Order: sequence, then C-alpha cells, then structure tokens
Amino acid sequence: VGTRGVGKTSIARILARCLNCQDGPTVTPCMSCSACQSIEAGRFVDLIEVDAASRTKVEDTRELLENVQYAPSEGRFKVYLIDEVHMLSSHSFNALLKTLEEPPPHVKFLLATTDPEKVPVTVLSRCLQFRLRDLPADRIAEHLAAVLDKENIQHEADALNAIGRAARGSIRDAMTLADQAIAFTDGHLAAEPVQSMLGIQGQDSLPQLIQSLADGSAEACLDWVKQVAEVEPDWLGLVEGIQRHLHDLAVKSALGETTAMAPEVIQLNYSLATQAYQDLPLAPEPRLGFEMLVLRMLAFRPAKVGEYPEDARPKTEAAAAAPSAPVTTTTPEPVTAPEPVA
Repeated sequence: VGTRGVGKTSIARILARCLNCQDGPTVTPCMSCSACQSIEAGRFVDLIEVDAASRTKVEDTRELLENVQYAPSEGRFKVYLIDEVHMLSSHSFNALLKTLEEPPPHVKFLLATTDPEKVPVTVLSRCLQFRLRDLPADRIAEHLAAVLDKENIQHEADALNAIGRAARGSIRDAMTLADQAIAFTDGHLAAEPVQSMLGIQGQDSLPQLIQSLADGSAEACLDWVKQVAEVEPDWLGLVEGIQRHLHDLAVKSALGETTAMAPEVIQLNYSLATQAYQDLPLAPEPRLGFEMLVLRMLAFRPAKVGEYPEDARPKTEAAAAAPSAPVTTTTPEPVTAPEPVA
C-alpha cells in the first residue's frame, strides 16, 4: 500500500526475485542466476503481472485463476502481481477470495494498491499489509543527486530540493521531473531554470517578503508582489513557500533564537496562509487573492511600541484616556412637610 510512484511494483518484483533466486528463498537475491536476470528483464514466465484497472470483469479474474493450479514452468514459485487491485469489481474479489483462502503451495499473490479502503475486508484479512510511506523531499533530493552523479549530469542542490518538494513523496514523479529538467536546462540543473519549469518562481526571494511583513511595510510587500507577478508564478506555490518559511521561523523561535517576528505573529500568519488555500480559488484572479493574504497579514500585525503618535489615536480612546473634569453638585434644599388641615 502506498501513493503512486513510491515503489510498490518495484518492491513486488524484488520479492519475486527473492522467492525464485537459485540461492533462495533469500533476502539477498544473487542477481546473476537465470531467474533473477529474467525477472529483471521482464521475461520471467512465472511472474504474471496484471493491471486490475484494465481487467475489472469477473471473467478476466476467472481466466487468470484457471492456471493457478499448474506448477511453475521455470521458477520455484508462480507469482501473481495484481496492480491497482482496488479496481476489481465485487464479483472479481469474490472469485479471487477462494484462491486467497487456500492458495496452492507453489503460488504467491502480491497485491498493490493506492487505495486500500476500497479493498474488501475479507480480502485484507487474508493478506499481510505493508504500508510504504511517502518519501520526504530531502531523501528524494539525495536519491536524485546520487543518480545524477552516476550519469555525470551537473546539478545544484536548490534545484533538486525544488524537484523533491514538487514530487510530493513520489520517487517516480521525481525522476520524471528530473528528466524534464535535464531537457529544459540542456543538461545543467540550475535552481532558477528548474524553478521556472516547475512554476515556482519567486521562492528564493520569499525571505524578503517575510522581512517586509515583519517591518509592516505595505509598500515593500506590494512591490515584491508586483515584481514576482512579472514571471507569472504559481501563487499557491508561493503560499506553500510562505508556510515553509514561517515554519522555519517558528522552530527557531521555539529553540530560543531571535526571529523577525514574535512567536504569536508567526502562528497567526501561518493560520492566515493556511486559510488562503480556500480563498485563492475564489478570488477574481490568483494574484489578487495572494495580495489580499499579504494585506491581511499586515492588517493583523500587532502595532509596535511608539508606532502610532498620541494624537493619531481614535477619539474614543483619547476621550477615555483624558482626565475627567470635576462635576459640580448642589445640595437640595430641605422640603418642609405641609401643616395638617383642621
């Protein structure tokens, strides 16, 4: 189980090699025997790969299971790899369930899915489930660096970090983006052209915007937005970048380091940035929505001591703070009771 491109089918093929290696079953296949080489080349007849997304009918499943009873042709085990298994119909799952309950000793089933919630509980209960976690951006960047070094392709760390974040946990997506970046940059993965390809221009200058927000300079903030707008950036990507910078400031502040913003201001701005994900699609233009986020952060920024002069305060506050004039009171004259009438 795992997100797309995280390595589910690749790990399944590795397991198939572990099961059918001449030294196996083993956790370290030799990669030199005929079984290992055939699986690596994709011509091992006892590894049956099925794309469940294109074979959802129960007839397809029954046809697949007709040959389960026969012994493997050249390997130790016959391995069925069913990719995107959650796409099977309910009737197909019912047809598969009987074989999963009592599989022949020479058969192994490897099921891969991105959505295990759609797999019936009766099937899940008969399987060992392994969850593949999304790879963090720094690990993806490290892997890309190792691959590019072997290929003698020049690269910059900031460019690989940008690709790692854009891949969102998928190593396959990262490799695809790296291929595109190589073609886009003529074989030199520099930060600026890669960011342009990914549509995340302006990310490098976000610290300047954060500092302008901390200073309360609306003019500097709007000038920054105007300059970034000239390269047609991904405005939602910039919101994500603001969140990352605010997160870094929050961590530094929690560790006792001095930051441009007070801890409560950092938290408030982070909440405003999170809300912007809902607000930006509703704005007339993405740029206007981003500008409103910046202006909102400025509007809710606490005033610094001495920032507003005494005579600039609202009259209600000035009146409340002014000393009240003494109030003159008069003592009422005593009232004489009327005499009784005879």
